[in-house]
Amino acid sequence: MSAGRNPGGGTVWTRPAGWSAEARSVEARMKASMYYRIAAVLLLLLAVGHTLGFRQSDPAWGVDALLTAMRSLHFDVQGFSRTYWDLFQAAGFCVGVFYFFAAILAWQLSSLPAATLALMRGTAWAFALCFAAITVVSWKYLFVLPIVFSTMITLCLIAAAWLSEKQLSTLPSRS
Repeated sequence: MSAGRNPGGGTVWTRPAGWSAEARSVEARMKASMYYRIAAVLLLLLAVGHTLGFRQSDPAWGVDALLTAMRSLHFDVQGFSRTYWDLFQAAGFCVGVFYFFAAILAWQLSSLPAATLALMRGTAWAFALCFAAITVVSWKYLFVLPIVFSTMITLCLIAAAWLSEKQLSTLPSRS
């Protein structure tokens, strides 16, 4: 990096003129990797928090009668006796498992070579869009912690997907 003067004052940092496409690709990959790793850590925290906390209730909410009913009323579904509490727990644990998987996926994406990551732009954008949808659902139906986590994760995944896609233009062409 070299420093130059900005006509408006201050220092402007520029890359040396001789930087190759490969060097620019490594720089972009490092940035994408960083965003994927941040997303992975946030996803892991969200997975643990969700898995441990989704069954908790505060007596101030006044839902004790509802929870008792959810746990005690049984019905038959395809040969199984279930309660609404069973279905609630199943949905909650499935979400926790999904968040754990997403954390592993984000970490794996952060470890891919630049060329592979650039070619996986469909997966990268699908991952980001999935969490954008989760963020919308969180804003509509949930509360501060899931809203903050899903928003931060979405922003990291969008940044990583965008930086990964930029790498495609810096890769050497196959002739």
